[in-house]
Amino acid sequence: MPSAGDSLFWVALCAVLAPLLTGLVLRGKVPEVVLLLVLGIVIGPNVLDLAETGEGIAMLRELGLGMLFLLAGYEIEVEELVGRGGRRALATWLICLVVALGLIALIGLSEHIHAEVAVAIALTSTALGTLLPILKDSGLLTTGFGRALMNHGAYGELGPIVAMAVLLGVRGPIGSVVVLGAFALLAVLVHRLSVRHSREGSRVLEVVRRGAETSGQTQVRLVVLLLVTLGAAAATFELDAVLGAFAAGFILRRLIPEGHESLEHKLEGLAFGLLIPVFFITSGMAIDPQAVVDEPVALVAFLALILLVRGGLVLAATWTTREEGNRVFDRRESLSMGLFASTGLPIIVAVTAVAVDAGQMTPTNASVLVAGGAVTVLVCPLLAQRLLAGRSPGSGEPVEVR
Repeated sequence: MPSAGDSLFWVALCAVLAPLLTGLVLRGKVPEVVLLLVLGIVIGPNVLDLAETGEGIAMLRELGLGMLFLLAGYEIEVEELVGRGGRRALATWLICLVVALGLIALIGLSEHIHAEVAVAIALTSTALGTLLPILKDSGLLTTGFGRALMNHGAYGELGPIVAMAVLLGVRGPIGSVVVLGAFALLAVLVHRLSVRHSREGSRVLEVVRRGAETSGQTQVRLVVLLLVTLGAAAATFELDAVLGAFAAGFILRRLIPEGHESLEHKLEGLAFGLLIPVFFITSGMAIDPQAVVDEPVALVAFLALILLVRGGLVLAATWTTREEGNRVFDRRESLSMGLFASTGLPIIVAVTAVAVDAGQMTPTNASVLVAGGAVTVLVCPLLAQRLLAGRSPGSGEPVEVR
């Protein structure tokens, strides 16, 4: 059995090898996150058995998952979510959930699928945190297309998290809704307390600013405290820690609505330099490649359902979006939006972990679903970018697609 030190070495080595191989060998044609997953599979207990997710690495993994969703929540503009585009994205996600539950229930009658609710939730997810680096690097984030995708991505992450709490919670739907309300109230109180101490003239704010560029790095430490506090609160309420991380990102955005370049740079260094690669590598370590090989039909069926349910409905919503009687996005852009929205992984990892822990899903089926999520990360953004090559949808400006 690999020791914690050995495991950490191999995880760190994979974290370094992934960007080097992506740039030198693969020429940027494969997203780095996919390579992190593949390397994780190779060093994991199901292949070379060089590393395992012990207590120490498991903690780094949880922090990586938390930072992924914190940054995703931070990128969300609340005004966009409650605006016309946000309401359309919410309606689209709700329809996705209803359709997914219906389809999985029908398939479940044949006893080919178990843990139907968990699988249905996985079908409605969009990996906004995974897409953020791709959108930033390609220049799409600030376009009309990017803003629309952010809305779909926000609800494609937040919606499944809430659905997990309500539909998979141990308290039942009503009890879970009450607990969610209590958690939301706690998040509001944390926000109010943060606002109180971040007003101009506050002595606390002065100290934080003075320590921002020193070895104290007070701002970064406060963000980590915010993340850990809401993550621990979510665990206390027996909710998934992802919900706490997403709430932390929302609160951070409300505290600095105009953004903060220096803080963002530091957080991205901490997140993408250490914590997030650990999350994806350890996610790969949990995949059993033999289970995937033994269930090729299940893998293909899951991918087809993702493209049909999430991708198809987002495509339809995008294609029918109009302003002043004219379509906002053409066919290629709508298809690209559907492909981007079909990209899933973190939520699929989270929902399968919850289902396995509850005894509602076998590790074999979980491996197939996580492998399917990895395939969407590999294929969907790549195809979506190719469809947008040479254009910047929603802005009328050219963009270089890498």
